[in-house]
Amino acid sequence: MLAEKQKKAAKSAKLSRTRMPKGTASAGKGSMRNGATAAPPVHGTRIPSTIAPRTVRMTVNGRPYTLHVEPNWTLRDVLRQKLGFTSVKDFCNGYGACGSCAVIMDGRPALSCMAIAADCDGAVIETAEGIADARHPLIEAYIMNWTAQCGYCTPGFLVTAKALLDRIPNPTVQDIKEALAGNLCRCGTYPAHIKAIQDAAKVLKGEE
Repeated sequence: MLAEKQKKAAKSAKLSRTRMPKGTASAGKGSMRNGATAAPPVHGTRIPSTIAPRTVRMTVNGRPYTLHVEPNWTLRDVLRQKLGFTSVKDFCNGYGACGSCAVIMDGRPALSCMAIAADCDGAVIETAEGIADARHPLIEAYIMNWTAQCGYCTPGFLVTAKALLDRIPNPTVQDIKEALAGNLCRCGTYPAHIKAIQDAAKVLKGEE
């Protein structure tokens, strides 16, 4: 009798562990037996499996370019890797925190690492190479004032300084500090940039 009771108790425990809540598995099986089918897919905007490259046209340092760019390419990568303008640097790994990738875009300084190349169709861009080719007074002033030590951040400073002088031909020290506030230099050359910009401004005004 004891063995028979133990056998019945074990069987009851096994059934309790495998029993599903009412209306779940059993209901599903019943609905399938009654001819029910799976729910139809939700219809909406179709998401493409791939995004095609885009054709953009831009002018860099006075020269027109037509490029096929991927949707995730930054302007910095296009300028450096596709067009060869290596003055555009990458100091902060694309976080927009150092200013070393700065270019002049449509008359204003811009961080090329934060700009998507596909959005720059029709843009007019100037890099440090273009400033040097034009023999802008900033080039000589930067050399004479020893603004470069390692030189890695110098192109970004140069581009930002050019944009400042284009906007304010006779900037004050405060104007210069505010304009260069987004440019970082690990070598600590900040005072030299102020003097160089002041010297270049004098040349542009014909005072030297």
